[in-house]
Amino acid sequence: MIRLRRVLKYTAISLFAVPWIVIPFWLLVVNSFKSPAEAADLSLALPEQWALVENYAAVFTKGHYLVGLRNSALVAVPTIVVVLLMGAMAAWGYARSTRRSFQVFFYITSLSILLPPAVIPTLFLLSTLHLDGSIAGYALMMMGTRMGLIVFLTTGFVRSIPVELEEAAAIDGAHRLRIFVSVMLPLLRPTLFVGGVLLVIQVWNDFFFALLLLKTSANATLPLTLFSFASASTTTLNWNLVFAHVIMTSLPLIVVYLVAQRRVLAGLTEGGVKG
Repeated sequence: MIRLRRVLKYTAISLFAVPWIVIPFWLLVVNSFKSPAEAADLSLALPEQWALVENYAAVFTKGHYLVGLRNSALVAVPTIVVVLLMGAMAAWGYARSTRRSFQVFFYITSLSILLPPAVIPTLFLLSTLHLDGSIAGYALMMMGTRMGLIVFLTTGFVRSIPVELEEAAAIDGAHRLRIFVSVMLPLLRPTLFVGGVLLVIQVWNDFFFALLLLKTSANATLPLTLFSFASASTTTLNWNLVFAHVIMTSLPLIVVYLVAQRRVLAGLTEGGVKG
């Protein structure tokens, strides 16, 4: 009976995945190998004339892929590190405090998940700090607007951790920073991995604020280089080159997913806190 349920479950998942995931992904990949004339048909058939090398070489030469990859990494890596560390610290403070003011701050911070960032005050602040149009200013904006997600995810997990673990470390002479690094961070690792994956997806794929804040092509992230590459032609859209650029833009996310998936699932199935 259990085996039959598993078979039915995986069959249902497969039937759902084929039309919504497999077919669009195959369409994307196979058309990135075609010539411009063949790719214009947007068919699922294999190419009659392969143009794999030419298409992907054009992504690097004409699509400014390496520039976008560098800028996306310069934004994503500091944002992920700062948001995870600062968010974990804030969640620890919110979870352990009994003050009402801290609870109010927690709800305000969590509301940032739902409320869109204030565009005009952000532009004014970055302009005042002489950071408008820079990667540093864009990264700071991403850090501030994505902090609420990690705080919201982590606070509930911290509340489930026994306070006695921190008290035992304090009795042994550990100061607050030491308790956070040696006790809290290892226990928060599963939640931080999940939050990190969500952050990578959000930061890497952000287009609206990148278009608004990054004004020069030298500071363009991968979504902006893809947009510029796709809109460069005023007559026809070369779908083969666009699809190739989409694949290369998504490739770092796929790698992160494949690397982090096992660690996230392993951490979540450990069963919480081990005493």
